[in-house]
Amino acid sequence: MASLGHIARESSDVTRLAQFYKEVFGFEEIESPDFGDLKVIWLNLPGAFAMHIIQRNTSTNLPEGPFSATTSAVRDPSHLPMGHHICFSVSNFDSFLRSLKEKGIETFQKSLPDGKVKQVFFFDPDGNGLEVASRSES
Repeated sequence: MASLGHIARESSDVTRLAQFYKEVFGFEEIESPDFGDLKVIWLNLPGAFAMHIIQRNTSTNLPEGPFSATTSAVRDPSHLPMGHHICFSVSNFDSFLRSLKEKGIETFQKSLPDGKVKQVFFFDPDGNGLEVASRSES
């Protein structure tokens, strides 16, 4: 049986990106190894998984992804449902949605066709696509 260990995100500003995930989702900063000149921040979402925020190294020529919202003229969260994104689920969707609006984060909302799961899509500060879904009432 497999489980999610961690997700890694590159960033030109690891501190800013880590702060976003701590404030929006409640990640906690955990001890990370010393990689010398490479700045890395490890985060943990208790009971879920870890996220490694890694200083972007332009010399590796790794692609940011097939579509990068930060370099596109259109940074529209309505494009995310069928694009690259990570999804989190929350038990109090309406409260979470209010907190995004209070932070001034532009969102796109929809529901699954059966209407049982509400979804909100938005970008993190580096243009990575995110979805938050209400936990289904199954």
